[in-house]
Amino acid sequence: MALEPARFKQNARDALKDQILRKNFRGAMDFLRKKRSAMFPDPEYFATLSSYGESVKQQALSQLPDLLLQLEKNCQNNGIQVWWAENADEANQHVLRIIHENSGHKVVKGKSMVSEETGLNDFLQQHDIECIETDMGEYIVQQSGEHPSHIIMPAIHKNVQQIASLFEQIIPGATYTEDVDTLIRMARDEMRQHFYTADIGITGVNFAVASTGTLCLVENEGNGRMSTTIPKIHIAMMGIEKVVAELADIPYLLELLTKSATGQAISTYFNMISSPRKEGEIDGPEQVHLILVDNGRSQAYADEELRQTLQCIRCGACMNHCPVYTRIGGHAYGTVYPGPIGKIISPHLLGLESTQDLPTASSLCGACEEVCPVKIPIPKLLQRLRVESNKASGQAQIMRGQGSSRTRTEALIWQIWSYCCIHPRLYHLLSKMAAMFGFIMPLLKSPWKINRAMPKPAKEDFMSQYKRKKS
Repeated sequence: MALEPARFKQNARDALKDQILRKNFRGAMDFLRKKRSAMFPDPEYFATLSSYGESVKQQALSQLPDLLLQLEKNCQNNGIQVWWAENADEANQHVLRIIHENSGHKVVKGKSMVSEETGLNDFLQQHDIECIETDMGEYIVQQSGEHPSHIIMPAIHKNVQQIASLFEQIIPGATYTEDVDTLIRMARDEMRQHFYTADIGITGVNFAVASTGTLCLVENEGNGRMSTTIPKIHIAMMGIEKVVAELADIPYLLELLTKSATGQAISTYFNMISSPRKEGEIDGPEQVHLILVDNGRSQAYADEELRQTLQCIRCGACMNHCPVYTRIGGHAYGTVYPGPIGKIISPHLLGLESTQDLPTASSLCGACEEVCPVKIPIPKLLQRLRVESNKASGQAQIMRGQGSSRTRTEALIWQIWSYCCIHPRLYHLLSKMAAMFGFIMPLLKSPWKINRAMPKPAKEDFMSQYKRKKS
């Protein structure tokens, strides 16, 4: 299934017709909202904690170039090899080179949204390298030939019946069952043999600590720990915004992440990786590689307001509370990062020319900002992206695809409107004409009429009423 953000409007219409999809998402979102709410019963505590999380991320971003260099230096001192990737292709090429240099043939992957962002699975398949997702949700969508529909729960769009049918087809000897524990056991038994035979493990990074050169991975299934300890090579792929200054910052971010994402006080596993296997240790990889991925993040970083996008800790809370995402699901967006966070980060990763419909796919209700654990002003950033999407050519270039939504017709209409508004006689004349011919409005064809009633001007304009009452 190809990711096509340019087809967002048609994808959304198709999703709204899928009653099973809507039922799956409605139930899942209600469940996740209740769990998160139970973790933050005291609004003042959440406000205090999120303010601290915001300050940690903003402080890290204000020092981002220096912290990245510090992270590189300390990782290298610890024995971790560090590579830089300006874009998705460079990141994938680094992975391929490391695999070839170590005569690798099979990869097991822990959860990594950056690898989804770079299209790593398809890239490795094109180079005849087997790559197996080991996160349960990622495994399900990989075997279904799909992409994740949520950044925390990739297969949230599927119900137990659909998963049971899938496992019956793809797992040798499996029989149809709707017992969740049995289904999980089937998949884990299948995955275990891959852990034994893989020579490369790939994961993402939730946080990286510059002062110690430590990579932190948050997970619940143990597959991340298996992917980082059993294969002889561990490759960690990380967006450059994930770095923080001190290890003391991590507990607060971890609490915000787990409580906001899955309603857990803490995740089942929290992995801290600072080096390859040392002498005398019985497990761990012989080599650890860290790939620092930019892929459009520097574009967001360059603008002080848009930089707030990079505060995201990938908890998914904004998706769980978004009325648009809840109704159309993640695949409709046609991007790796769906929902509110996807609408503000995807234009930087892919350019506004292919994502111009995403910033407008919002009611600006503010639910996403209200629950964001690091206080990203998502509605404000969406409005800013709408402005960038409609900017005239010749203005300062802020981002790729700037002005892609602008049309000559619309620009001309606004110029005429502006002219009328600053010339009172013309404005009053047009107001009277609108009142006289207002009956025509409901008869006009317009996309506005799909979901709304066409506005009908009053029979008498305001100034006429005012003058009549004044006299």
